[in-house]
Formats: sequence, C-alpha cells, structure tokens
Amino acid sequence: MSDGSMSDGPMQEPCVLLVSDRRERADRLASAIGLIRPCRVIEPGRALPARTPLAFLVDLADGLPESAWGEALTRRTRTETVPCLYVAHHGEGAEGSRRFGSPTVIAAGSRSAGIVSILLKLLDDAKAAGSTGARLAVRVETATTLVTGLFDAAAAGRSPSVSEVEEGTEIVLAAVSEAGIHAWLDRLRQHHIGVYQHSLSVAGFAAAFAAELGLGRRDRHRLAQAALLHDIGKAHIPAAILDKPGPLTPDEMRVMREHPVIGADLLAQDGDYDATILDVVRHHHERLDGSGYPDGLRGDAIGDLVRLVAICDVHSALTERRAYRPALSGGQAWRLMDGMAGQLDADLLRAYAPVILRAGGDDRIATEGSAGVEQTIP
Repeated sequence: MSDGSMSDGPMQEPCVLLVSDRRERADRLASAIGLIRPCRVIEPGRALPARTPLAFLVDLADGLPESAWGEALTRRTRTETVPCLYVAHHGEGAEGSRRFGSPTVIAAGSRSAGIVSILLKLLDDAKAAGSTGARLAVRVETATTLVTGLFDAAAAGRSPSVSEVEEGTEIVLAAVSEAGIHAWLDRLRQHHIGVYQHSLSVAGFAAAFAAELGLGRRDRHRLAQAALLHDIGKAHIPAAILDKPGPLTPDEMRVMREHPVIGADLLAQDGDYDATILDVVRHHHERLDGSGYPDGLRGDAIGDLVRLVAICDVHSALTERRAYRPALSGGQAWRLMDGMAGQLDADLLRAYAPVILRAGGDDRIATEGSAGVEQTIP
C-alpha cells in the first residue's frame, strides 16, 4: 500500500487497527475509515504494532488462527482499554466474540458505512469516558488496598476498621454509579487478588442491584457494606483450601463452611457492626428451601438483606475464574441461577436480571450451555 496510514511499516500515530483476512474488502473499509481517522490493515500472522491503537476492528472470515499470533491478538484486545468492534461470521455466537474481551459485535453482512458509523461512535464514547476511566482505576486500586487491610486485620483476629469499611463502601458505590458495573468488573479483574477480588465484585453487584431496585441512599450503603464484608471469615480459612484446583473433600468442605460463623463472630466482638450486617455475614449461604448453612434456615427466617447479597454472591462466584473451572458467561450464570429459584428469592432474581445484562456488556441474556459446572458455591 502506498498510503502511509495503511502501510505495514511502523505506526507513526495512533490508528484504528483493522485485522482482516480479506485484503480487498479491508482496503475499501480502511479507506472509508481513513477519511476520518488513521487506519492500518493487518493480515493474520503479520506483526502486531507495539503501540496501542485507537480501536480494534476484527474481521476474520476464516476465523481466528490457532497460533501464537491469534493468542497475542486476543490478549491485546482484552487488556488494552480501547474499543473493539468484532465482525461475526457464519452465525458465530457469543463464544467467538468473548475471546476478544467484551467487544461490540456486528453482523458480517453489515455495510461499510454502518461499520464506520458504529466505530466512530465507539471512539467518541471512549474519548468521553477517558476521565471516568482514570478515576475508576484509582478507585479500584484504593478499594483493593482497603480490602486487603480488612482481611489482614481479620486474619490477625481483629475486627475490621469501621472507618476503612465505610470508605471502601463509598468507593464501590461511587465507582459503580459513575462507571457502571461492567467497567467496575473489567478493571477489578485486572487484579489477581482472590477472595479480595470476590468481595469487591459482590459489593459492586450489590451496588448495581440497589440502584436497580431504587433503594434509598442509606439502604444502598448498608447493602453494599454487607456485601463487602460477607466473606470476611475466609481470612481464617487455609489458602490450600481456598485455592484448591479441584473439588474439596468432605473434611475440607466442613472447614470451608465455617467461614460464615467465623466472620460473624469476628465482627460481633467489638459491637461495631449492626445486627443486619452480622445477619448477612452469618447467613449468606442459607437457602429458602433449608438446604443452606450454617443454620439450615428456610423461608421467612431468611432476611431481605441476606436474600439480596446471596444473589449477588452466587452471580459473582459463577462468573469468576476459579482454580477448578473457568468463568461462566452471564448467560450461563443466569441459567444456573434461574434453576435455583427454589433456593434464591424468585422475585428478587427476576429483578436482578438487568444487572446480569449490564455486567456482561450485552443487551440480552444468552443461552449457552453450562453442563458440568459445579452448582455448589462454597
């Protein structure tokens, strides 16, 4: 190509990176994009530029090559915080696009003008969100530090600092309110912090659920705080059990199931936390049919706040990558949770469905299979 903006040489300025295995179509599309933004075409197997592009546009009619190059491309689209527009071929479903993170998906038959229009809107939205993204990054870093400190205190036998819990709760509420649950989770999942990440994830879901239900400020804060603290008892569960890459033995499961009581007793020792928070920490694994633990509560014996956090906890656990299984998609999680209507509050579960949609960055709940997934959430 003679046009420097589309050459295969070093990228001199940020460009839209068009990855395509159909050069003639790619050149036409790149010319249309190039009228408004610099654009460069990369064919499969060609070296990817080191510089972060303005956006990725992936149009691979023959599919993603199973190669180091293919792995490098998907890793870049997942980790670089720029838009990704993915052209789906041959009726390809969510599984194909998910390898590229959470891209915007468009059908292969879309006209060039439509593709360019969507791409430009993604770029404009990304520019507007730049300051929001910077604030979100700081908030996640701060919240991670705070929650790490809470678990360190708990491991030492001390009740977590009320002021730090309050600060962490306010950070989660502010971040989810401004950036949304999808962005909160995306940023959070860049940290490999195990149970701390889970606590912040559940708190994020709780903040989004509270907003969906239209709860007042005080109730939103209480729900998010209960979610943030729900697993604090896991500070006393051995890492070999928490991180075991396989099913727990009956003895290990008995140890794991001690964490709700440990957590509630820890928070109760100084009298700094009210009864509703202690109720959530002790009973978030109780189920309406009496199959939960530690007290085998059923029906009306399970409080409203517990029911709310239980839904957020199950959703978070299913959609997180664990040592013994990969993360499920939102659609897979929904299918399992919908099947737990006798255990989870069915009315609240229906009200929670929009949170699952927003968390997955999708406009519908997919129906991918989830065979073989363990439904017990320890």
